[in-house]
Amino acid sequence: MDSYTVISLMLSLVHLKLLLEQTTQRRKKRPQRRYWVHPIVSRRLTKGHFHTLYHELRRYPQKFYDYAHMRVETFDSLLEILRPRLMRARTNMRLPVSAEERLLVTLRFMATGESFSSLHFQFLLGKVTIHTIVHDTCDAIWTLLKGIVMPEPTEERWMEIGKEFEKNSNFPHCIGALDSKHIRIQLPPNSGSKFNNYKKYFSVFLMAIADSNYNFVAIDVGTYGSSADSQVFRNSALGKKILDGKFHIPSPRPLEENGDLFPYVIVADDAFALSTSIMKPFPKRGLDLKRKVFNYRLTRARRFVECTFGILTNKWRVFRGTIQMNPSNVDTIVKSACALHNFVCQKEGYNSEDSLVHNLEDVSWPSVRSTNEAWNIREKFANYFMSPTGELPGQYSRI
Repeated sequence: MDSYTVISLMLSLVHLKLLLEQTTQRRKKRPQRRYWVHPIVSRRLTKGHFHTLYHELRRYPQKFYDYAHMRVETFDSLLEILRPRLMRARTNMRLPVSAEERLLVTLRFMATGESFSSLHFQFLLGKVTIHTIVHDTCDAIWTLLKGIVMPEPTEERWMEIGKEFEKNSNFPHCIGALDSKHIRIQLPPNSGSKFNNYKKYFSVFLMAIADSNYNFVAIDVGTYGSSADSQVFRNSALGKKILDGKFHIPSPRPLEENGDLFPYVIVADDAFALSTSIMKPFPKRGLDLKRKVFNYRLTRARRFVECTFGILTNKWRVFRGTIQMNPSNVDTIVKSACALHNFVCQKEGYNSEDSLVHNLEDVSWPSVRSTNEAWNIREKFANYFMSPTGELPGQYSRI
């Protein structure tokens, strides 16, 4: 054995010894677990909220609604869908947390935004257990509900949405209202400034298209809050589908018999670039009457997405504060909340007062120059709104 081999073996042994010493030190520093189950948590079956309140709340529908932010019948329908994913096998060590309790814990978290520490003392479940329950249940909600309450629209579905928008907002060929909001999150470890937005807090984006019945048609979640580039929408999955013509949007049709062809469009605010598929207001400087009328008509249609965000945040108050989870879990919570929003609205309707205000901040991006084709389409709509066929009674007195 040559001297080089001997030296290599000695260095390897020294390295192994150091690793063993470090492992030993870590084990000494780690606090020893005092309980297999904490005495307080061991009383869950007699003192926890679920076991003391759940059956009582079901006897009083209004109290159940105040607690879970949905009716008993809606809860039962949701539980029936989720039960196969939420059930856990029974073991000799302990009883599993039931599907009903898992769902109620998650709804309470979504409805109040309370910390896991607070829920720990209410339900007498471990903090880590609650974290796992909330994440797993939200993942199940999104996975199992998205195809039911938020399927990707077909051309026929877009046409139905367009008819409802024209009826409810008097904007023909509008198939949705688009907006993007900041969702507050805690600073993720080792993330630098990626999530730090221009408002000086940490966030991710929620981009959404809403219909005129205050349902989310499509959403996109997860872009860093620090992104201030107008290409964020263009590079998002939702933006690519819209702008690349892969979202089954119907082909242009006339608004009146033998008239010009008008495309189906999505209305948005100034944060988005004008395109052949997305209409935004005219710039505010030097507006003539025609452009003021167009902006008024577009605002009437765009308010539906703002109201949808208002209903979302007033029912699921987790959005009123900072979500104390890592970004990947936040994405799951936001998506599940949007799916729950649609599910509850379709089952129960909505409270009109909830749509009046919300605390989500708008996303602001630099403007981007649009194509001449997009400008011409906006001018066509503006001209139509001034015509005898397209004008609304009283529109001139409201600008």
